Amino acid sequence: MDIDWIGLAGPTASGKTAAALAIAARRPVEIVSVDSALVYRGMDIGTAKPTPAERAAAPHHLIDILDPSEAYSAARFVADATRLVGEIRARGALPLLVGGTMLYFKALIDGLDAMPTADPALRAALEAEAAARGWPAMHAELARHDPVTAARLAPHDAQRIQRALEVWRLTGRPLSSFHGARALKAAPRHRLVTLEPTERGWLHARIAERFDAMLAGGLVDEVRALRARGDLHADLPSMRCVGYRQAWQALDALPDRDAPLPAAALAALREQGIAATRQLAKRQITWLRSMPAREAVPCDAPDALAQVLERIA
Repeated sequence: MDIDWIGLAGPTASGKTAAALAIAARRPVEIVSVDSALVYRGMDIGTAKPTPAERAAAPHHLIDILDPSEAYSAARFVADATRLVGEIRARGALPLLVGGTMLYFKALIDGLDAMPTADPALRAALEAEAAARGWPAMHAELARHDPVTAARLAPHDAQRIQRALEVWRLTGRPLSSFHGARALKAAPRHRLVTLEPTERGWLHARIAERFDAMLAGGLVDEVRALRARGDLHADLPSMRCVGYRQAWQALDALPDRDAPLPAAALAALREQGIAATRQLAKRQITWLRSMPAREAVPCDAPDALAQVLERIA
């Protein structure tokens, strides 16, 4: 059967970029990023953005398309990805969708029902409630109304908890019910290959190694430069990305904004960043396991790359 696109999904640090480039070396593909952080310009180190050399190996899309002051959504991703798939196929290449933002994959495959637009007054009310009660209490309230969404959100994920409660209060419907609705007439023809660890310890070691590389590569300085712009704040979706949020908080604690991070603060940032990345990976794996049509490859197997290439071939 002819297909519209091939997807390569997996948790953070599972080897998606290397696998995608190996595929690109063997087939005429164009890579479409399925990542809610790679869309932002100026956020290179903490997102593990493909290097210029890697991006030169195959055309890449949906990277560096937004300023960090802007927001991106699943609905916008579906529109952008659908357009790109058509354009890439028209050029005679295969669209290869690669990333770890599982909501985007699910939205593209299953469709999204029309959700209500943001309500500024309700959002302000929710923020006031959260200031008084704390986001864990708001998360507990969400769990009573929408346990499916609450189960995949961390208790301090203010942005997503707020949106889920906003949808519930506006419509009386859980956010998860919108994600399950098929707004498209037919699901796109696709294959979804996933990289999933059989041993969590393998992935945890990779996560720690990669976060250490980000710190050595200048993550703190990257966040410091973003803060210096003056128009960004910690509650923006871009600054809530794993690594950026923890670095922002560490810099907030400095008495002198230009001072280097003390060794103890840097160690705490490392511990918090690795822990948050592990939590992200756990949520990503939970999402993956809810996708019954996926073709799972153990990313910690010695022949993982060969298995991916065999399936794509």
